[in-house]
Amino acid sequence: MAAAWDEIRRLAADFQRAQFADTVQRLSERNCIEIVAKLIEEKKLDVLHTVDGKEYITPSQISREIKDELYAHGGRVNIVDLQKIINVDWVHVEARANDITRSDRNIQLVLGQLIDKNYLDQIAEEVNDKLQEAGMVNIPELCKIHDLPGDFLTEELSKRIGKILHGQMDEFNRGVIFTPAFVSRHRARIRGLFSAVTRPTSVSNMIAVYGFQEHLLYSILEELVNTDRLKGTVVGGRQDKALYIPDIYSKTQNTWVDSFLKQNGYLEFDALIRLGIPDAVSYIKKRFKSSKLLFLRAACVGQALVDQVEASVEEAVNSATWTDVQPILPSCLSMEDVGIIINEAMRTTNVQSTARVLGDTVVVSEKFISNCLALFDEAMQHKAQKEVKNNPVFLITEEDLKLGSIMTESTAPSKKEKREAERRKKTTEGSGCKGGGGGCNAREVRVRKTKKKTRRDDDSDEEAAVTPQNRNKHTEVPFMALEEIVAVLEERVCDCPEEVLCELAEHLLRFPVSISTYQEVVRTVFMSSTSSTTGVTKKRSVKDFQEELSNLYNNIRLFEKGTKLFSDETQVHIAKHVLKTVCTDVTNILVNFMAAELMMSVENPNSITNEVRLKILGKLPEETRGPLMKVHNSLNGKAIEDFLTSIETAVEVCGFMLKKGDKKRERKALFLHRQALVEQLKEAEDPALILHLTSVLLFQASTNCMLHAPGRCVPQIIGTLVGRISEEQHRLLTGYQALVVKHLVSQSQGKKREQGEGDSQKEGDEEEAIRKELVSLTSEVKDLVLSQKTTSGAEE
Repeated sequence: MAAAWDEIRRLAADFQRAQFADTVQRLSERNCIEIVAKLIEEKKLDVLHTVDGKEYITPSQISREIKDELYAHGGRVNIVDLQKIINVDWVHVEARANDITRSDRNIQLVLGQLIDKNYLDQIAEEVNDKLQEAGMVNIPELCKIHDLPGDFLTEELSKRIGKILHGQMDEFNRGVIFTPAFVSRHRARIRGLFSAVTRPTSVSNMIAVYGFQEHLLYSILEELVNTDRLKGTVVGGRQDKALYIPDIYSKTQNTWVDSFLKQNGYLEFDALIRLGIPDAVSYIKKRFKSSKLLFLRAACVGQALVDQVEASVEEAVNSATWTDVQPILPSCLSMEDVGIIINEAMRTTNVQSTARVLGDTVVVSEKFISNCLALFDEAMQHKAQKEVKNNPVFLITEEDLKLGSIMTESTAPSKKEKREAERRKKTTEGSGCKGGGGGCNAREVRVRKTKKKTRRDDDSDEEAAVTPQNRNKHTEVPFMALEEIVAVLEERVCDCPEEVLCELAEHLLRFPVSISTYQEVVRTVFMSSTSSTTGVTKKRSVKDFQEELSNLYNNIRLFEKGTKLFSDETQVHIAKHVLKTVCTDVTNILVNFMAAELMMSVENPNSITNEVRLKILGKLPEETRGPLMKVHNSLNGKAIEDFLTSIETAVEVCGFMLKKGDKKRERKALFLHRQALVEQLKEAEDPALILHLTSVLLFQASTNCMLHAPGRCVPQIIGTLVGRISEEQHRLLTGYQALVVKHLVSQSQGKKREQGEGDSQKEGDEEEAIRKELVSLTSEVKDLVLSQKTTSGAEE
């Protein structure tokens, strides 16, 4: 208890002392912060926080510390480094740095760095030391060393030239500073080198060889040239192509150019370039301002040469001849340049309408061309007559058909009337046979008339194929070939060179007047000959025509009978051969006879080709066109039966009659066919032909069937003779066949020997041995047939 009371008494004494003590006001840290924030908010206090927030700092203090740090760093400090040192936000440091540069002219802000005048003076002193040592300093290199912009450093150094820097800056290149001594040395070297130059020299080569500073060299060189210290000129500007041309060379050069132009009348640009004049066109225009020159692609030509060309062209036009300007003009000119000169001459002399350029260098008068065309009048007439005679079907037009129909109707009985009269005549002759039957025993009968089918159903393909040709108004007949025209010109125009004649012939061949003139000549000759041609064709008897048609028709039937004795493959080959030969002849005869009604017949039906036949069929009436088109199409088939069926229908529709073959007529046909082959065999000398004829004749003699086969089927024919002729004869024929094959092979090898291939001596001996053996057997092979002549003739 005593201790407790002692504690109470001590507390009472402390309280009493506190009551009598003086009062002191204290603020906590939190209160202080709030008070300062309130003053800043009311703008009664201008202070900033540090980055760590433990201190306040005034802007003026920041400025003082920035200046102190700038001085401490030697006049150059980075704003980023100041932010770390002062411990204030970077924005406030940058703002105070900008204020410092605005208020103090000796301090600048460059690339985020504060730089004062003393630092720049120090750099200038360092640069001056280098300049005095080397004689030249390059500002771009200084920029790399001091890490400063080129424009800034150039401007600051230029301010200190003459003060701290003892040198001069190049006027054309402000990136280089020279000392007067360096410039003097270069001027002396440049003056000495270029004074010794006697020919055009590239300035860039001088810089590379002697190590001159490029811009200083150009400045000093221009100064020396302008002050006449150097006798010469600099061409090409301040470029890699710049040349220094001494006056002594220029005088020699100008003398050569003047004399060449005076003597030759032209200047070649390449020659001037080789002479050392880079821009030839500008040089000539500057050198010959008062002269009248014609500038071309490769050269310029004087007025004297142009006058010669104009005189030559004008003379050719006035005398109705031609002229070649190539010998007048220089050989260095291209064809394009020659064309420019010729066009200029023709424009000046005003002969564009009366002259023409052939090729590239020949000027020909239009009157001369007209005279050359007149040389072909007679040739046109002869060629037109020949075309009308050989190919009238290609010359006829729709108008000619109409005109020919009118002429025919007015001068001759109609086609229908003629056919009806012929039919009545044939019918009367047939009905007069014995037995009272209507032609029961007559050998001349009409082929059974079949019911006509609709044209649109059966003949649509053929009609569609013919229609486009039927629509052609006119087919132009070509004129003479180029070689023929050249030959005529060589004969009639002797003084022209061959090249000119070829060009002129090509021009005449393309000349529209000559073509149209020739077409008119052909048309005139054709129309004048239609009446006579038609008359000659119509003179032919219908009876003779029917007889020829019937004979060929029966021969084809006999040939078909002979093909039945062979295999199917061989039958196809023989049938195609018959279709391409005898059947084609029959078709051409029939088509040509029908074309006579339209004045389109030809003199020789064998000359009719597939194209001509289609052209004729396209112009025939619809009633006959369809059946004849079927006959035409059957020629490309593989069966003779199809052709025979088509030809029978076509002959009936065309109004003719076929004589059916009987035994007597067949025997006569066999005899005549054999006689023709025998006569041919007698005159034959080729072993292959002899073998072919002998095989066919033996086949006919043993089978009593005619055969019309190609040479490729001879082995098959010989194969069918087994058992029909004696073994000795067959052995002879087979041996001869083997020799013929060897002979053909040796002939092909002989061609190779001519080209230097194979053993010529050995193969030549073999070929001679085969030929002798063939000669010895030829007569025996012929006798296999000719020995039967007497017997066969007696039987006939």
